[in-house]
Amino acid sequence: MASNILRKLSCSLKNVGLSGSRVYQGLSVAPSVLSRCLSSEASAGAESRPTVRQHDAVAREQISDFGRYVAECLPKYVQKVQMTGTDELEVLIAPEGVVPVLTFLKDHHNAQFASLADIGGVDVPTRMYRFEVVYNLLSLRYNTRIRVKTYTDELTPIDSVNEVYKAANWYEREIWDMFGVFFADHPDLRRILTDYGFEGHPFRKDFPLSGYVEVRYDDAKKRVVVEPLELAQEFRRFELNSPWEQFPNFRDTSVIEDATTPAAEKK
Repeated sequence: MASNILRKLSCSLKNVGLSGSRVYQGLSVAPSVLSRCLSSEASAGAESRPTVRQHDAVAREQISDFGRYVAECLPKYVQKVQMTGTDELEVLIAPEGVVPVLTFLKDHHNAQFASLADIGGVDVPTRMYRFEVVYNLLSLRYNTRIRVKTYTDELTPIDSVNEVYKAANWYEREIWDMFGVFFADHPDLRRILTDYGFEGHPFRKDFPLSGYVEVRYDDAKKRVVVEPLELAQEFRRFELNSPWEQFPNFRDTSVIEDATTPAAEKK
């Protein structure tokens, strides 16, 4: 392995005007170059899955300690802190704690999650509070991500975080449009993806995949018309299984780890 690296280094030094006889003299005064080449080639040969994120036990313990710190600072709102299988921290909070928890994570010196990357929604109809609202935060200061989750139902509103993160404006409009989750004190809560006059919320699990209406251009009226949906007979294929369950074998598999318990107690 070392001979291959020396040969490559010799060629590179020749290209910059150094003769091959001076290669080994250069290595004597720059051992860091050889060590970096050896370590990089050794790691490349040992890595079998380069696209899989490597597990870092130290980073996992640090982010887990931060999760426990948040739970101790905000015990009124934080209900659970957990770590996922990919070393990501999740903070589960009560619905009334959305604004105070996100304000804490944004303004606290040890957090500084000043960037709201995204707000997502999850619909689980079998739960009492069927909707889950997920806030994905990024701290550029500490190069760390955190996920904050809360819950609600069809009628209970969630406080808008538009005053905390201006980026939440359109994200909350999208959640309202797709799931029907109402955000209180939002400055402009309108549909953002569906058309004017659209009825229903497409990302709800009880909303049919085919929808209720179809849109087409009417050549006689010279405009786009909205009509009740009509399916041809050959496309009428109904199954009893839910089309959302694509991986039933992983239905009961859990990769969630409770982060409120220190690692020493787990052992």
